Amino acid sequence: MMHIQTRDVWRVLKKARARAQGKYSGTSALLGASACGSYNTVRWLLEVGTNINTKDGYNGTALQWASANGHLETVKLLIEEGADINAKGGRYATALMAASENGCDGIIQLLLANGADVDAQGGEHGTALQAALACGNGQAVRLLLEGGADINIQAGHYGTALQAAAVYGDAEIVQLLINIGSNVNAQGGKHGTALQASSACGHKPVIQLLLENDAEVDAQGGLNCTALQAAAANDHGEIVDLLLEKNADVNIYGGHFGTALQGASSAGNIGIIKSLLEGGAKVNAQGGRYCTALQAASAGGYEVAVRLLLRNGADVHIKGGHLGTALQAAAFNGNFEIVQLLLGRGAGVNVVGGFYGTALQGAAVTGNSKIVQLLLVRGANVNIQGGHYGNALQAASWCGKNVELLLERGPDVDAQGGQYCTALQAAPHGGDNIVRLLLEEGAKVNIQGGLYGNALQAASWWGRGVERLLANGADVDARGGYFGTALHAAVTDGKNKVGTVQLLLRNGANANIPRGHYGNALHAAISQGGCSELVKLLLEHGADVNGKGGSHGNPLNAAVLSQDRDIVELLLQHGADVNAEGGECGTALNAAVLSCNDEMLELLLEHGAIPTAGRQPSPPRTTRP
Repeated sequence: MMHIQTRDVWRVLKKARARAQGKYSGTSALLGASACGSYNTVRWLLEVGTNINTKDGYNGTALQWASANGHLETVKLLIEEGADINAKGGRYATALMAASENGCDGIIQLLLANGADVDAQGGEHGTALQAALACGNGQAVRLLLEGGADINIQAGHYGTALQAAAVYGDAEIVQLLINIGSNVNAQGGKHGTALQASSACGHKPVIQLLLENDAEVDAQGGLNCTALQAAAANDHGEIVDLLLEKNADVNIYGGHFGTALQGASSAGNIGIIKSLLEGGAKVNAQGGRYCTALQAASAGGYEVAVRLLLRNGADVHIKGGHLGTALQAAAFNGNFEIVQLLLGRGAGVNVVGGFYGTALQGAAVTGNSKIVQLLLVRGANVNIQGGHYGNALQAASWCGKNVELLLERGPDVDAQGGQYCTALQAAPHGGDNIVRLLLEEGAKVNIQGGLYGNALQAASWWGRGVERLLANGADVDARGGYFGTALHAAVTDGKNKVGTVQLLLRNGANANIPRGHYGNALHAAISQGGCSELVKLLLEHGADVNGKGGSHGNPLNAAVLSQDRDIVELLLQHGADVNAEGGECGTALNAAVLSCNDEMLELLLEHGAIPTAGRQPSPPRTTRP
C-alpha cells in the first residue's frame, strides 16, 4: 500500500472534522492510516474517540494492519492506547501472525513483551511460528521459540511447524525443531508429513535428516500421498533413488497422481520411470488425475515415456481420469507421433469421457489440423456430445481453426451443450471470420445459455463479430450469462472497447440495466479501469451517475477506489452525490481514506463531502503467491 504525507492527511482530516456537524468516529480511517503507518493521523483519530479495536474482514484490526506492514512506531502507539493485542480477525488472525509472516522482528519482540499469545491459532498459517517458518523468517522463528511457541500444534496450511520448515528447506531450523521435540511423523497439512513436504520440494539434506530421525518412509496423507510419489511427480530422481534404497513401497495408491509411476510419467522422467518399473511398479494401476501412467505421459507429450510404458504392457484402452483416455490426452497435447502410436495399438477414436469428451474435441480446441484430419480419417464422429466444449465444432470455433474442415462433415451447427452452449457463442473468441462461417451455415443468433448467455455478449466481451451479429438480428439487451448484458461485457474491459460500446449504444442498448457485482454499465466500466472517453460516452447515452448497486455501491465510490481523478471530476460535474452511501467502503470519502490518497480527499471535501462513520470498509481483495 502506498505511503501518504502524514502532515497533509492530518490537515485534510482536521478540515473534514470542522465541516462535519457531529463527531467523526473514523473507524474506516483508522484502519487505512494504520496500514500506511501514518502515526499522527492514527494519534488524532484516537484522540477524537475512534474505536481502537474496530475490525474489517480482511486484515482485521488496526494493530494487525500496522504489524503486517512493519510500522513499529504506529504499533507502539496502538498498544499504548489500549489496543487488544490478541484480537482475532482478518487473514492474519492476530497481530503476531501478521508480523511473523512479514518478518517484522522488532514488532514481534514488542508484541511478545506486551502479552501476545504466541500460540494463538487461525489464519492461513495456523500459528505465528508456522507463518515465520513458511516464509523463511529465521530470526522470527527464534524469537517465537524463545517466547515459548508450541512446536507441535496442528494447524494451518502445513499442519505442523516441522512441515512448514521442511517446505522452506532450512536444515538448520529443521534440526532445531527436532532437537526440541518436534514429532517427525506428525500428520496433517498440505503435504501430510514433513518427509513428503521435503520430498516434494527436493530438499535432500532435510530428507536425510528426517530419515535419520526415524521418519516413516511410507507414511500416507497429503497432496501426493507418499514421499515417493511427491519426489517422482516433482522430478527429483536422486530423492526417488534415496527413498527406494529405504524400501519405499512403489505401489501405494492415493494422492494427486494415484501412484508414484503416474507422478513420474506426468513429469516424463525416463530415469525415474525405469527405476519405479524395476522396483515393481504396476504399469496399469488406475487412480489419480490421469487414471494411468500412460495417460499421464501422453498428456505431457513424452513420446519416449509412452513407448517405454507400452513396452512394459501399458493398456491403451483404459478409460478414466482427467482426459478420459491416453488418446484424448495425446490429441489435446498435440503430439502427432503419440496419437499415431496409440491408434496403431488399437485405441478407440470415438471413446467418450474426460474433460474434452473425445479425442477430436481435444485436438480441435488446440487447433492441431494434422491431428484433426488424422482422427477424421480414422472415423471420428463430429456430432458426439460431451466434454467441456460440448462438441468438436464448438471447440474448433473457440480456437478459430479447423471450422471449415469440420463443417465439411455436416455437424449440427446449433447443437447445444458445453461451456459456451453453441459454436456461435464460442466463435467470437476464434475471430470474426468464424462468426461469419457459422452464420452462413444458418447458425441461430439468439440461442440462450452458456457462459456468456448468448453469442452477442460473447462477441461484446471479445470485441469481435458484434456488428455481424447485430446485422443478423441479435437482441442487444438480452440478459443472462456472466456479464448480464452485451453492454456490460463490453465495458468490463472498457479501455479497449469504446468502438464496441458505441456500436451497442447506437443499436439501442440500455445503459441502466443493473448487473450484480458491478451495478449499471457506468459502474462496471469504472470498476474495470474504463477510460474517461468511455465514461463520457455512457453518460451521454443516459447512464445514471448515481445508479446504486454493485460491490462499490455507486459509480463515484468505484472511481475513487480506482484513483482516477479525471473520472471522479467528470462524475461530480455530472451530478454525482458525493455523500451517497453504499458498497464495501460506505462512502466516497471512506474510499479515499482507504486508498491513502490525500489528493482525492481534498477533491471530495471541496465538493462537500461530509465525513461520517458509515460502514467499515473492506479493502480490495488480493491474492498472495
